[in-house]
Amino acid sequence: MKDPLLPKKLQHNCLCLAPAAFLLLLATAAPSVFAEGHSIGVYLGSYTSNTNSKGIYLTRLDLASGMLSPATLAAEIEQPSFLALHPNRRFLYAVNESGGGSRETGEVTAFAIGDDGKLSVLNRQPSRGTGPCHLVVDRAGKNLLVANYGGGSVAAFPIASDGRLGDRSGFVQHSGSSVNPQRQKAPHAHSINMDPANQFAVAADLGLDKVLVYRFDKAKGTLTPNEPPAASVKPGSGPRHFAFHPQDRSAYVINELANTVTAFRYEASKGVLSEIQTISTLPSGFAGTSHTAEVQVHPSGKFLYGSNRGHDSIAVFAIEASGRLRYVENVATGGSTPRNFGISPDGRYLLAANQQSNNVVVFRIDANSGRLTPTGSTLEVPTPVCVKFLPSK
Repeated sequence: MKDPLLPKKLQHNCLCLAPAAFLLLLATAAPSVFAEGHSIGVYLGSYTSNTNSKGIYLTRLDLASGMLSPATLAAEIEQPSFLALHPNRRFLYAVNESGGGSRETGEVTAFAIGDDGKLSVLNRQPSRGTGPCHLVVDRAGKNLLVANYGGGSVAAFPIASDGRLGDRSGFVQHSGSSVNPQRQKAPHAHSINMDPANQFAVAADLGLDKVLVYRFDKAKGTLTPNEPPAASVKPGSGPRHFAFHPQDRSAYVINELANTVTAFRYEASKGVLSEIQTISTLPSGFAGTSHTAEVQVHPSGKFLYGSNRGHDSIAVFAIEASGRLRYVENVATGGSTPRNFGISPDGRYLLAANQQSNNVVVFRIDANSGRLTPTGSTLEVPTPVCVKFLPSK
């Protein structure tokens, strides 16, 4: 009786036990094995260039204990740095963050999700720009949208009923620059997100200091500049990732270069963003070097979280009725360079992916305050840079 998620030594020991003793050991000494329905699958994107990573990894989070099972390889593929799940939970999509040099473009890959969580490649499409770094499936599951960091562009691809990606249906090339001579000489589209109504796509461009808004036609898969076409942040801020409030009343962009979060009032019917606040993600008095990465709103809409690479922390904010943020705390991530994190769909856990220390650390979220407490679970996995949950179908 062997389980592929059990450590080999434990498997050997279990084979020597009577069935009753085996079951007791499984229940009390093997946090790597969790009953379906009491745990949730988690995919981890990674960087494979000059690392030990082979691609996309899969683990399971025990929803009672907050413990993670050992990681297994779900798909061997190059540079799957960011992942997106289809609403039907049958398909997964990954950027292949490459392009540049002799390559004119990166790629995006479509996968079918097996019953065991393993991934099978369906097809691949050129991302139509170098360095694709972020992607999202629209809320109807009809289109995949991609942000190309190196190319400074965004693109859309239709999704067939079998999960495969069609030829590009929409494309916008950004243009311009901003004040930072090292990072903002050209456009760098760093993320793309759909609003809750699936009517507008929002692209944060680090190179332009702008959050661009596009009217999105899900039937045609096209992107048309909105009016106004963008919301600007303070020059030199470097907007990176973006998150809508679940009630569609506000939205937030985390600024990589300035280590800040900008809060916007969102006029959902018109797709208009109006700045209401900008707040630091670092504690008062910090004088070191740091850059932000991920930002997410808690499913309850009560809290916002942002990651700091360098300070190596998660900044926690309470969201007020106005949409403004109130600082709560900074919590060390238990590793180095938290490039991304994920919040479990039930809002109980936050998983911090520490890229440079090769680990994922689990935190329990206090439902009343939003504060984070480590569960004691740390998963060793090579260069984790994206966390995506796979709820049961």
